[in-house]
Amino acid sequence: MAKPMTKTQLVAALADEMGSDKKSAGAALDAMCGLITKEVSGGGAVTLPGVGKIYCRERPERMVRNPATGEQFKKAADKVVKMTIAKALKDSVNG
Repeated sequence: MAKPMTKTQLVAALADEMGSDKKSAGAALDAMCGLITKEVSGGGAVTLPGVGKIYCRERPERMVRNPATGEQFKKAADKVVKMTIAKALKDSVNG
């Protein structure tokens, strides 16, 4: 498995694609991440065309087990961030 792309590498690639400097590409990436975080944490969803949909899902209160001790306990309801991958991305990966 290949190493994941770092933020520095992503900013450099984005600047190259946009034909701009790294500073403005970094600012654009930070702004986009901030907008996604604000929307999803507020209960909304964000669709990135060709990539997928990022959304927040609520999980109900449930019984869980500690694998080390076998002890069961009740876990409070919580929220979890999910991402559904777009068909176009799946198809490009599977060739």
